[in-house]
Amino acid sequence: MPVRTNYGQSTNLAVQPSRNRARIFVRRKKPVFVQQLQANLPYSLSPVSRIPVARGILRLPDETVDIHPYEGERRMITLRIALRNYKDFEDALAEEAILFEEIHPGVRIELVPVGIHELYRLALTEGGLRQGSFDIALLVTDWLAEGLAMDALEDLQPWQNRIPISDWPSGWAHSLTRPLIFGHRLSSLPWHDGPECLVYRSDLFTDPVRQAAHRVELGRELAPPVTWHELEETARFLTDRAGLNGTVFAAFPDGHNTLYDFALQVWSRGSELLNSSGVPEICTPQAFAALDFYRRIIADPTVCHPASPQLDSTQSGDRFLAGEVAMMVNWFGFAARADREGSPLAGKVAIAPIPSEEGYPHISLSVFWALAMGSGSANKDLAWEFLRFVARPERDLAMTRHGTVGVRLSTWRDADLQVRIPAYSQIESISLGARQLPVGPQMAGFAAIIDSVVTRALTTRDVSAVILEAAQREIDQRGIKFS
Repeated sequence: MPVRTNYGQSTNLAVQPSRNRARIFVRRKKPVFVQQLQANLPYSLSPVSRIPVARGILRLPDETVDIHPYEGERRMITLRIALRNYKDFEDALAEEAILFEEIHPGVRIELVPVGIHELYRLALTEGGLRQGSFDIALLVTDWLAEGLAMDALEDLQPWQNRIPISDWPSGWAHSLTRPLIFGHRLSSLPWHDGPECLVYRSDLFTDPVRQAAHRVELGRELAPPVTWHELEETARFLTDRAGLNGTVFAAFPDGHNTLYDFALQVWSRGSELLNSSGVPEICTPQAFAALDFYRRIIADPTVCHPASPQLDSTQSGDRFLAGEVAMMVNWFGFAARADREGSPLAGKVAIAPIPSEEGYPHISLSVFWALAMGSGSANKDLAWEFLRFVARPERDLAMTRHGTVGVRLSTWRDADLQVRIPAYSQIESISLGARQLPVGPQMAGFAAIIDSVVTRALTTRDVSAVILEAAQREIDQRGIKFS
């Protein structure tokens, strides 16, 4: 049984079935992996009635999982799925692939993990979804309007009408369903949620020695900061010579996190990104203040991790999980990962609302990953069956042990999960107030402009107002506008 790699190489995958289990391992020069799947599976194309629990996960470093358990017995049908090359995503979808193949003889799943920019290019700009190179792709919600505008995404609403997913959309929070619906069209299905929140080391904040020193130095209790001023003060207090940084920002200009940070800074100061006509308006006092704060705090090594300008969200989150950072504004998933079995931070991390300017309400941001079907797929019936499979309540819950964030309300409310990962007890309340970025096919262009704003702010001494005025001229010249 071959396993096809990204580089066209092959290795052998052996399956030794028994009545209730399959033992899967990879043969190379040395055995590198053994996995057992406890299963008593119905081999039919009907909706799944029993789901096994996977103990372990097949992971082939730098390779595409492509399992062929029934090759030679019948013609194989391959579903190709493009996704971001992030370990948690790869592990979770690899498990889904194994289980789906077990109940669908003659089907193989080929996972194609690539970098985030390559994913956008291959799936959308180069026509991978539209032309059928991929049957399914894992897309960030920023891209959905553009994908629909270029006819790359299959409208899932007719499929839902014909072969429905149970309790859609009532089984999900509105913050996860609204961004996927465009008029009467359903662009995709939620798979991995944010939202953004303040993630902090609760063990540091409850340390009596630090509490007493904070009270003396700053005249207030050591608690999760409520305002940006408090965040800056407390981050400076918590930075020490032993390698602990007060905070970290994902300031690498990747077309995503700099835009998210800028939006949060502007919104939390009581302003908006767009005017009443849907045109970005970033020359406001609040935007000037937002950029001033952002560039100052990132440039201050007594407050912020010095590598911040080179870190994206996953890399900054990894620095937090490595114990290098006391608190950060980042995705909920990092709090969930901190409580995974074996984590050195298990029981030492909590979440709180994102700080705001004094006098303004807390806000969050709803950006997440969704599974979309390609309009050019030759296997749409099977692709929809796969989407229905991963949307099942038990599958959504099971994926949380890989670090992916469940999207169903039933997962968020699961009592056992909340005991294992306490942050899940707060995700629903944080999601209720989550805001959405502007929607439209020009999002990538707008994000690129904000990237240039942040890059210039972090690498020059140009006044923030001058930087934003130049960006506003580019926005106007390019006619960027959102619905």
